[in-house]
Amino acid sequence: QVQLVESGGGLVQPGGSLRLSCAASRFTFSLFAMSWYRQAPGKERELVAGITGNGGTRSYADSVKGRFTISRDNAKNTVYLQMNSLKPEDTAVYFCYTKIYSNDYWGQGTQVTVSS
Repeated sequence: QVQLVESGGGLVQPGGSLRLSCAASRFTFSLFAMSWYRQAPGKERELVAGITGNGGTRSYADSVKGRFTISRDNAKNTVYLQMNSLKPEDTAVYFCYTKIYSNDYWGQGTQVTVSS
């Protein structure tokens, strides 16, 4: 069974930084695109960033462009989300996601809270 395990969330002040990690296992990681989503209280889950299997193409939601960077290390089966210049509106649970042969897989999520 595919496993995605996020880590790195926490409480940070506005303007601060965090790096989220998602450790993947039980599939050929380098073959599949990976994404980060987030869900704030009372809101729908939204796509934050995505990266192709070889890391050659990245995409971002307009709300995080220039502040967040998605990357991956295929040798470590891990995808990262570097979040800089964090704002209170970035507060959410952040989820790692991949789709493999029409099946959706999600991690358990990691809480990010941006507050002074």
